[in-house]
Amino acid sequence: MHLPKFLIVPAALLGLLSFEQSASAQATRTWVSGVGDDVNPCSRTAPCKTYAGAISKTAAGGEINCLDPAGYGTLTITKSITVSCKYTHGSTLNSGGINGFVINGDNVEVVLRGLSINGAGSTPGLNGIKFVKGASLTVENVDIQNSRSGNGILLEHVAGHVRLTVINTVIVNNGNGSTGAGIQIQPTGTGSAEVSIDNTQVLGNSHGIRADARNSTGNIQIDISNSAAKHSRFHGFVALGGTGRVQMMLDGVVASHNDGEGVRAVGPNVGLRMGRSTVSYNAIGITAANSGNITSYGTNQIDGNTVDGFTPPVGAQK
Repeated sequence: MHLPKFLIVPAALLGLLSFEQSASAQATRTWVSGVGDDVNPCSRTAPCKTYAGAISKTAAGGEINCLDPAGYGTLTITKSITVSCKYTHGSTLNSGGINGFVINGDNVEVVLRGLSINGAGSTPGLNGIKFVKGASLTVENVDIQNSRSGNGILLEHVAGHVRLTVINTVIVNNGNGSTGAGIQIQPTGTGSAEVSIDNTQVLGNSHGIRADARNSTGNIQIDISNSAAKHSRFHGFVALGGTGRVQMMLDGVVASHNDGEGVRAVGPNVGLRMGRSTVSYNAIGITAANSGNITSYGTNQIDGNTVDGFTPPVGAQK
């Protein structure tokens, strides 16, 4: 039987139509629910059950939202995406020595908003959020706790300049021994970072917020405002320089009740400036060592520590 010519569709055209249908299956906005199913299209009326199930059906630059409070699993992100559960508080459990969220994609821009990441368990979680590769990460209104095998947030990229923004976030009981932290900025290779942290509480971690450029030839520029590092098992705010450079600004922060130093600047290529900040009730208030440089704007309160330690010189006011 011979078909009319106008009914014969070339194989290449069939392939193109198939590709377009597959691409159109990815939505700009998808949904997850505790009673959803990952075989669903992740629409508002037929939601998926996990972040991992939803991300494959979400277009690059799109958004995953939560319909109700539930546990939605861990997630590895390799494309630009927003995961936003601000009004429903989606939960991730990363116990068992695993990461909660991993960002690992070329030039990806990721936003995590309104989430709870908990590594509690007989084998604690590794990192609440681990940034391996990408362009930027924004963490907003997120609770991160109990990743006792690693860090709350770990930025550990090997090349390129990345941006990390942390806003209105609570980071509690993370870190393992003297190397872990609530927020650990630790690029390697040629990696550099621009970090902004505002209105964030970092409580009961190994270290509070730690910027470490000793294994990178890049620079870390980090500004921390209206935030606190308290009850750390080691130090509160830490800047460590070496091959790379760390520039840290502390504005309106509190470092208190840390078992070690409230503020620590150690090594060459470290410049730390501080103003309107309180350093009290630590074992040692402030330490500047091995060429680490700390300058005050003359508006700080540094007292009530077991040893107040280094007194920062007041820099020129402009």
